[in-house]
Amino acid sequence: MVSAAEQLAANMNFGALVKRGELRNRILFTLGALIVYRLCTYVPLPGIDPIALKTIFAQLQQQGRGLVGMMDLFSGGALSRMSIIALNIMPYISSSIIMTLLTSMSPSLSAMKKEGGAGRKKINQYTRIGTVILTALQGYALAVGLEGAGSGASSVVIDPGMFFRATTVVTLVGGTMFLMWLGEQITARGVGNGISLIIFAGIVAQLPAALASTFELGRTGAFSPAIIISLLLLALGLIYLIIWVERAQRRLIVQYPKRQTGNRMTQSDTSHLPLKLNTAGVIPPIFASSLLFMPTTIASFSAQGGPEWLGTISALLGQGQPLYISFYVAGIVFFAFFYTGIVFNPDDTADNLKQFGGFLPGIRPGEKTARYLEYVLTRLTTVGAIYLSVVCVIPELLISRLAVPFYLGGTSLLIVVNVTMDTVSQIHSHMMAHQYEGLIKKARLRGRR
Repeated sequence: MVSAAEQLAANMNFGALVKRGELRNRILFTLGALIVYRLCTYVPLPGIDPIALKTIFAQLQQQGRGLVGMMDLFSGGALSRMSIIALNIMPYISSSIIMTLLTSMSPSLSAMKKEGGAGRKKINQYTRIGTVILTALQGYALAVGLEGAGSGASSVVIDPGMFFRATTVVTLVGGTMFLMWLGEQITARGVGNGISLIIFAGIVAQLPAALASTFELGRTGAFSPAIIISLLLLALGLIYLIIWVERAQRRLIVQYPKRQTGNRMTQSDTSHLPLKLNTAGVIPPIFASSLLFMPTTIASFSAQGGPEWLGTISALLGQGQPLYISFYVAGIVFFAFFYTGIVFNPDDTADNLKQFGGFLPGIRPGEKTARYLEYVLTRLTTVGAIYLSVVCVIPELLISRLAVPFYLGGTSLLIVVNVTMDTVSQIHSHMMAHQYEGLIKKARLRGRR
């Protein structure tokens, strides 16, 4: 049976609701902020030779260092153009990872998180400070790597030295902080999660060029039409799998007994506790990617004319290599379990059910319920971690083995589909709120009559 909310969503008039002020302004603000982000990807760092930089990137791609292309995809082309936001939002994500780990291990930070809005505000401030520190360190390492890329007339840096390193660090820190502020503004005044939408915009902006290069290989005969069709079918299959799994739930039946409230006896009620198959969502691949991308990218730049051992490490951590796949899968599995434990606490859920008189059929309230919830959640998270690993790794293997310049792999598809579903869900929430407001106004008018 279709619920009232689903009927309301099916009967929505999109045109009429977009004309209303609040939702329209939120959508326009989000689009305007993303346009500003795209314009920033074309503002270059000072002291960089664009021709030499283009040559170095072409050499890296010919040598099979696909991680540079993937990092460039996540940054929306900002890395290949070495813009002021070349590091994109990745330092902020890394700082969030560190703060999340510290919050779970430190009793003082954990207590601060439970203080409510004031505690979260302090943690967010610490995250911003960590972002500045990480961006400065990564910016300095990137500046040193750029100075080592190329030699003589083909050097990427026009005037290497401490002045170039200092200006690069200051510029990259400013660019990353601006992106972090822009993402927070989108979250507060726009539609959707700002940080996720910035990553989403970078991936989608590179999609036409990636498709064009793939079709160009088919036109020149480098790839047969069967391979191109197979890649497109694989992408469509992965999109269908992602949507199906992200909507999958394990619903645990919760019963509430009869209760007497004053002189009235309330009837027993049955509800359900929904547990998503992939509770962590897109967080594990993003966290794992952010931990792998920046070190390997800097190593790739520094390997140009650098020591031999640095080139060996860069080659071992190349896209599709066993060491890279091992680290990637391990990161996905770890963050899937870690983030799920933060989002859903079985002990707190069991206490809340016991407090309101709810119980799972056949399971004693309290500790027994908490243990059962932990057992179910562990099984679901195991399946979710396997799903994330398969979706993210199989396309990477195929792309690296076939040498296809189509960097929209499993991680990118996962981010694009999840962010799209989340943004559409928030738009539906705003639209349903408008519909409910209209129904309430009509009910008041009828009541007056």
